Order: sequence, then structure tokens, then C-alpha cells
Amino acid sequence: MSTTKVFSILVILISAVSFVLASDPEPLQDLCVALPSSGVKVNGFACKAESNVTASDFFFSGIAKPAVINNTVGSQVTTANVEKIPGLNTLGVSLARIDYKPGGLNPPHTHPRATEVIFVLDGELDVAFITTSNKLISKKIKKGEVFVFPIGLVHYQKNNGDKLASVISAFNSQLPGTLSIAASLFSSKPAVPDGVLAKAFQIDASEVGAIKTKFAAPKKG
Repeated sequence: MSTTKVFSILVILISAVSFVLASDPEPLQDLCVALPSSGVKVNGFACKAESNVTASDFFFSGIAKPAVINNTVGSQVTTANVEKIPGLNTLGVSLARIDYKPGGLNPPHTHPRATEVIFVLDGELDVAFITTSNKLISKKIKKGEVFVFPIGLVHYQKNNGDKLASVISAFNSQLPGTLSIAASLFSSKPAVPDGVLAKAFQIDASEVGAIKTKFAAPKKG
């Protein structure tokens, strides 16, 4: 598939998600390039002076190439949100690229502030989300196909093929947020009490401790 076709599909995806499922507030001016250093607390970021705005505020090349994957789950997410592209501030859209090794998993997680639409660049993936009535909605998708994960619902993607896979994700938020289920429960600071997790998962407290060690940050030498 040509670069032009991929770009056209992404524009359509972002436009559709933003128009139908908009979640971020509508902008009240042409530009509001993010200025995190201002220290002003608003629902978003304070605006950079328009006289200082440049094209680089609206540019990011970080999702052009596959990411290096060197973690235990076998996937890597590269975000293209307002933290990487200040010009996205108040515009209510963002992108990400996800790359997967063979067998790689983007573990169960949620995006509390956005619906997600993924477009498969390469490979095949098993994707699914879970409704609040505990129904699993799942499908196998391949290159050129699209799948939607509704806002706030737990979802995942897994590469069950023997080749690398990658997708582009579109969100109707400048900063959708990601809450990884396992990591949030077993590596929060301060920690969730072992007794709470043991009762929730119906396992022994000793097993909780063993799981927490797998999520512990590696010690620096």
C-alpha cells in the first residue's frame, strides 16, 4: 500500500473519530501550542505566544520507522501526542505507532480519555476488547484493515504470526492516557496491599509478591 493511501486513510480515521466521538474540549482559537514550562494548570496546557510558534511545533518524525523492541512483552508503543507535538494542544487528536515481535503482546490496558482506531501497516494481529458486561469482542485483522476500541474499555493486541507486525493508532484526544491493567495493579507507588490483590485474584499473598517482583524496576548497577 502506497504512502499516499496510508496517509489518506489516517486523515479519514482521525476526522471521523474527532467529529463523531470528540472528547477533548473544542478549541477557541486557531492555535494553542503547548507550553508545559509555564506551570499554569489548565485542562490541557497553557498556550505559547503565537509570535514564537514555528512549523516544528506541528511536526514529528518519530513514527516513521519501526521501534526497537527490547522488553518482555514483545511490543513497543511510540506516541505522537501533545507531549511530542505541542501544536496538538486543544485539537483533540493524536496518533501512536505500535510495533510487535512475533508473539508480541500489547498487554490489556485502557485509554480513559479516548476511543482508539488502529490501522494495520504490516502483519496480522488478534485484537479484542471487553465490555462492561464482560463480553469479549475479538477479531483477527491483517494489513490494510481497521479495528476500533471504544473509550475506556479494556483491550489488547497480540501478534500470533511469525513475522513482525505494526499498526498506526488514532485517538480523539491530544493525550489519551494509558492505564496498563497488570502494571497498574502490581507496580503502583505506593503499592496496592498484597491482601487486596490476593483476594481480588483469589490467589495466595505469596503469589502476589512473586508477581510484583516481575514488575519491579531493574536495579541500577
